[in-house]
Amino acid sequence: MSPRGRRPGEGDTRREIVTAARALFASQGYDGTSMRAVAREAGVDPALVHHYFEGKPGLFAEVVGVPPGIEEEILAAVDGPRSSAGERIVRTFLSVWDHPEGRVRFQAMVGAVATHAEAARLLQDFVSHTVFARIAELYADEGEISDLAIAAVGAQVVGMGMLRYVVGLPSMVAAEPEEIVATVGPAVQRLLDP
Repeated sequence: MSPRGRRPGEGDTRREIVTAARALFASQGYDGTSMRAVAREAGVDPALVHHYFEGKPGLFAEVVGVPPGIEEEILAAVDGPRSSAGERIVRTFLSVWDHPEGRVRFQAMVGAVATHAEAARLLQDFVSHTVFARIAELYADEGEISDLAIAAVGAQVVGMGMLRYVVGLPSMVAAEPEEIVATVGPAVQRLLDP
């Protein structure tokens, strides 16, 4: 049985939970890692893991640097009339990443993925099993969307983020969010609703 609460005199429990989670996500993948297993690996009560993180997506977000709650925000963006989903998705990502904390998280995520194969694999696993899978589920009854089309939506949005927050392309940096929504949204829309 796992000990209850914080271990006395043993450093930062939250950091130890993240370290344990990183190892488990790397070895077991996103689907194969449970909050209970993370607690066991960190030597803490499972309630403590839930205290620090809002479920597995929140814990994973901390491990890889994905903005917390991004899955729910994307699902909220997709939920609604299919005819305007592209604009809602682009607007959602901009609203998350345009804040200073979001920008830093995006840059950290890109840096981690570019330099660590483990981070890239974890992010791929997360995106495939959560964000992309949920978009495909939501549209399954309205006609199939290919995996390639869904991946291309990700490429559009991540490419937009790369040019705006990492490369610093002047036209992307200077553009108002709604200008970007009006330009990139229709491209995403064509992928979701061919």
